Amino acid sequence: MSDQPSRRDLARQFIEALPHCRALSMAVEDVGDGEAVMSMPYRENLVGDPSTGVIHGGAVSALMDTCGGTAVMAHPAGPTSTATLDLRIDYMRAATPGKAVTARAVCYHVTRSVAFVRAVAHDGDPEDPVATATGAFTLSGIRS
Repeated sequence: MSDQPSRRDLARQFIEALPHCRALSMAVEDVGDGEAVMSMPYRENLVGDPSTGVIHGGAVSALMDTCGGTAVMAHPAGPTSTATLDLRIDYMRAATPGKAVTARAVCYHVTRSVAFVRAVAHDGDPEDPVATATGAFTLSGIRS
């Protein structure tokens, strides 16, 4: 057994180091080579419209952004740190009140300085997304 931390451990440390992730109760569910799955529970303090109880789109975008960065960090050629350069989010529908939101991101291409990511967020059925995203992330401290 190696003394090196696993990708999941590194991803969890990355998330736990970010105060906004703790504030939104984000959790790393799974990490693979260039892939990440994260969740965020439904909470009343994340509601954007009190009359409907729907989670604010900003909380969903934060989850997708963070999941995208985690996928970049988990890529075999990935960096030791990353930052979002660009993130386009298409909201398909409102998240269902009372349900957690889960995001899955895949880092599908890495250059010398930029990683490209696709992500989907859903509240129970991946075939019925709440939102989709594409993004570009910086690469710093490339692992060898």
